[in-house]
Amino acid sequence: MRPVIDAQRQGFEKLTESVETAAVLEDRLETMQEVEVGGTPADVVYEENKLELLHYDPEAAGIDVPAEEREDVPILVVYALINRPYILDLQPDRSVVRRLLEAGHDVYLIDWNEPSRLDQHLTLDDYVNRYIDNCVDVVRERSEQEQINVLGYCMGGTMSTMYTALHAEKINALGLMATGLYFEETGGVLERWGDEEYYDPSTVIETFGNVPAEFLDEGFALMDPVQNYVTKYVQFFENLDNEAFVKNFSRMEQWLEEGVDVAGATYEQFLEDIYQGNKLYNNELELDGEHVDIENIDMPVLQILGEYDHLVPPSASKPFNDVIPSEDTRIIEYSTGHVGLAVSSSTHEDVWPEVADWFIERSREQEADEESVAEEESADETADEAAADETAAPDIETVDGIGSTYADRLRAAGIETVDDLAGSDPEAIAEAADAPVGRVEDWFEQVA
Repeated sequence: MRPVIDAQRQGFEKLTESVETAAVLEDRLETMQEVEVGGTPADVVYEENKLELLHYDPEAAGIDVPAEEREDVPILVVYALINRPYILDLQPDRSVVRRLLEAGHDVYLIDWNEPSRLDQHLTLDDYVNRYIDNCVDVVRERSEQEQINVLGYCMGGTMSTMYTALHAEKINALGLMATGLYFEETGGVLERWGDEEYYDPSTVIETFGNVPAEFLDEGFALMDPVQNYVTKYVQFFENLDNEAFVKNFSRMEQWLEEGVDVAGATYEQFLEDIYQGNKLYNNELELDGEHVDIENIDMPVLQILGEYDHLVPPSASKPFNDVIPSEDTRIIEYSTGHVGLAVSSSTHEDVWPEVADWFIERSREQEADEESVAEEESADETADEAAADETAAPDIETVDGIGSTYADRLRAAGIETVDDLAGSDPEAIAEAADAPVGRVEDWFEQVA
């Protein structure tokens, strides 16, 4: 009898919980419709095709940084071609953009937007050597800096690496966040699925032109089907009474649902050259016939990795630091996943302040180097001027008998130094100075 009573009690408790959950469900569904993302104010300062270059406004965002703490060297964030970039600005307390602004950085971000059917033939060369390069030049011009900092995320990091190898003179420091750089038995699921033995990207391109966002989304979700199709919804149901949880859940779902198609030619090239050919790591990659020489990457490089990243495991990133010549490389590996690097609350407490400081240190090193070079150039110019003064012929007024009146007349005739006088004809000098010939002959005796 006792077990029956216990079972009935548990049944009533479950029923009560279900009724309570149902009571808040309607409110939570309304909450899900009201959440906002990408809220940090920004201006579009450059457009090309679908691309928009955003410049974030810390004052409009309520971020007050003293003038002396603002960094002169800006950071350009290069996001992936997949999904929307507001994952880096999901909400105020989980916004990579805001963390950088709060540290005093001047932040720009490339929003690629959705490619059209006409964009299916865009290649990596178009994205790297045209779009990114144009954005870099805009940022350089607006900031009046010869070199800027770049922070690339995922595929955006891989393209940033290509860009840096091709345009090293424009980059001060390179940050790479969950960036795939090495694909040789790393254990990553995408590397296995994308192996040329099993997958030919050209078949997708021939079918669709551009790679549909839905195709990519389902592929990513199937990498962890239990979590993506079951567990997260169970957690959502169990936390319906937690409004903050529901808001966070809703923002992430909105981001996941707003996928972006990928230009077909770029997708095919990326899969074949980077995943299947491992050409970037092997220093064999070419863009439109130009060698992407990673031997040019000699500036500071920081890799930010997620220990539990199943999309780009750390083993697909770390080896790259060993094949570039930079003497200033660093790896920050944190106990989170691919997306957690951008939105985990602990990451924003423990990782992003450190990343912001790393960029500050490298920016100020650049400024110190530039000041040192300027001082050396100024010293050289002063020394050259002094040497020139020492070697210059004496002025004509140093000749005994040539006062200011005679000197002014001679200068008007082009005779300014003792050497000019010595190389002239006495009669011409007498006429120019309106002086007696005897006096002029005395001048010539002194300079002979």
